[in-house]
Amino acid sequence: MYLGEVLGPRGERWEIQLKGAADGRKVLRSSIREFLCSEAMFHLGIPTTRAGTCVTSDSTVIRDVFYDGNPKKERCTVVLRIASTFIRFGSFEIFKPPDEYTGRKGPSQDRNDIRIQMLDYVISTFYPEIQEAYSDNTVQRNAAFFREITKRTARLVAEWQCVGFCHGVLNTDNMSIVGLTIDYGPFGFMDRYDPEHVCNGSDNAGRYAYNKQPEICKWNLGKLAEALVPELPLEISQLILEEEYDAEFEKHYLQKMRKKLGLIQLELEEDSKLVSELLETMHLTAGDFTNIFYLLSSFSVGIDPSKFEDFLEELTSQCASVEELKVVFKPQMDPRQLSMMLMLAQSNPQLLALIGTKASINKELERIEQSSKLQQLTADDLVSRNKRHWKEWLEKYRVRLQKEIESVGNADAWNTERVKVMNSNNPKYILRNYIAQNAIEAAENGDFSEVRNVLKLLEHPFQEAEGFQEVKEDAEEEGATATAAVCSQETRSKQSYCSKPPLWASELCVT
Repeated sequence: MYLGEVLGPRGERWEIQLKGAADGRKVLRSSIREFLCSEAMFHLGIPTTRAGTCVTSDSTVIRDVFYDGNPKKERCTVVLRIASTFIRFGSFEIFKPPDEYTGRKGPSQDRNDIRIQMLDYVISTFYPEIQEAYSDNTVQRNAAFFREITKRTARLVAEWQCVGFCHGVLNTDNMSIVGLTIDYGPFGFMDRYDPEHVCNGSDNAGRYAYNKQPEICKWNLGKLAEALVPELPLEISQLILEEEYDAEFEKHYLQKMRKKLGLIQLELEEDSKLVSELLETMHLTAGDFTNIFYLLSSFSVGIDPSKFEDFLEELTSQCASVEELKVVFKPQMDPRQLSMMLMLAQSNPQLLALIGTKASINKELERIEQSSKLQQLTADDLVSRNKRHWKEWLEKYRVRLQKEIESVGNADAWNTERVKVMNSNNPKYILRNYIAQNAIEAAENGDFSEVRNVLKLLEHPFQEAEGFQEVKEDAEEEGATATAAVCSQETRSKQSYCSKPPLWASELCVT
């Protein structure tokens, strides 16, 4: 529901929108998540819509949270959202011609006059420099606009990948026409590094998995290109997409990763391999994505052997324990169900495609294999194996840092700058699911102090906020009279905000 638009004193333009105020009533749980995450992303420096307020009431709606036949009453809540615009790729699909398979079509099919109006509005309002440069040639103007949104989208998803952010539902209606992160639904920041991590509990096929985000955003740009025909011929937009998207993503991703690793002096071809080997090591050791990067700023080329062992100990402490891995690889299918699906894969693959996918079967077989191996693995064996993997990668990192030192005159000044750059690109705090859940549970019991506490924390993601301890103490005082349920929740939340998630967090499911 739009409230209107505000023009600021410097000409900046903001649309004000209420989410959850009309027919699609929003609930407290999802509202808190959107409120906190949009602000977290802004303070991480990632283009995003903003959250102005989050207001709840005593009105309730029935929601089946996990779609499992167990509905419950939840409090209605409204988030006030702010952005330069809320127009999306999907906004242009109102002109969609009939689908050859389903016959479905857009409500404004054949209304090219409206498409022209929309393009004129979007480009003149949000891309004025393009409007000015190509005012006498509409096709060139539209091509320049498509090139720019292609680059913005590529840079946006590169930023997501570099902080381990998973959107959850990247359809065309959740892609901003100005390159913002928009619509925070079943999002999640990745804890344990897993390239195939799926944050959305209802995304059974893994369409929006972490490693598929760059690919799916490119696919969405292709759909936008189709929606712009005939104002931008498809042969022009498709060529732009192939020329620009992958190159822009890879360039921005590697630039950001160099900063995260403190490679501030040289840009070497080998850097891409160093990054991929780091991620592979993280995957092999089930390392915490955020905390591993954060720790690397305390590694130095000349670290003495005893301190190196201490560093290695700290690094491996951020890898999953045997107990955590047992939870991760716990088989999820009933053995009889798996047996039936395996038989179907052989005898009737068409029927299997309707009730499941081969990928989900393979995933389950991998879980069973890993679970079996874990039964024989001791904690000491796991730590020893993880240390060996990290020693191998750290040696390569040391060699690369040495090349940086050899290219500068003052090694101390370089190291100071390196640490500064790393600490401003590797967050200490992200909105982990368990942190959000603690805040939600307290709020559902009437105590909003934890929401305010977490918001204060996320406003300073790269370091602890000044006065944060005082805020925490005030919040605890404010919640002192809350119910027993909140007291137990406060006990559970005493874990450090920057620690790996506790075991209970693995059971959280966001749909």
